[in-house]
Amino acid sequence: MEYSSLFVCLMGMGTVFFGLVCLIVLTTIMGKIFSGTPSAAPSPAPAPAVKSAVPTASEPNRQELVAAVSAALAEELGTDITGIRILSLKKL
Repeated sequence: MEYSSLFVCLMGMGTVFFGLVCLIVLTTIMGKIFSGTPSAAPSPAPAPAVKSAVPTASEPNRQELVAAVSAALAEELGTDITGIRILSLKKL
């Protein structure tokens, strides 16, 4: 007995779809099972945040930072560093 190409394609896609649905159901069930179990050791209460009087160190030299970023971009893009113009830098 010879099967048509369309039948074989649809059976393959149906099998994959059914397998993916089974994976979704199993991961959902496992997530619900394991999210409800308490951990072996209770986590300690978080310590209150303490504000320091000394501000954190900012960029040591803004020009050196811009030069380093420009060099990295030029290397990645494969262009000359004179072709890159950085308008602003924001700390993320």
